[in-house]
Amino acid sequence: MTTDGAQAQRTGLAWRRTAIGAVACSLLLLHGTAVIPAVFAGFTAVLLAIAGRHRERQLSAAQPSAAGAVLAATASFAVAATAVTTLISGWDW
Repeated sequence: MTTDGAQAQRTGLAWRRTAIGAVACSLLLLHGTAVIPAVFAGFTAVLLAIAGRHRERQLSAAQPSAAGAVLAATASFAVAATAVTTLISGWDW
């Protein structure tokens, strides 16, 4: 039994699960009246799916490279922006 490519596959699946979670959050936000947070959540889901595919390809290469700081920072910023807009939209001003 060989595990060639297993790490890349597990990483890709983890990113996909996270993107699916963001889509589910986006749909829940759309069910209510939070349109702007839903847009942020949708953007975050797309970003996570693209980032996951990119990372999976990096790990599948002959010489895998480390994940860039830009990838982690961008994904973290998108998730944080979604959370902040969700909190702000829920406040009763």
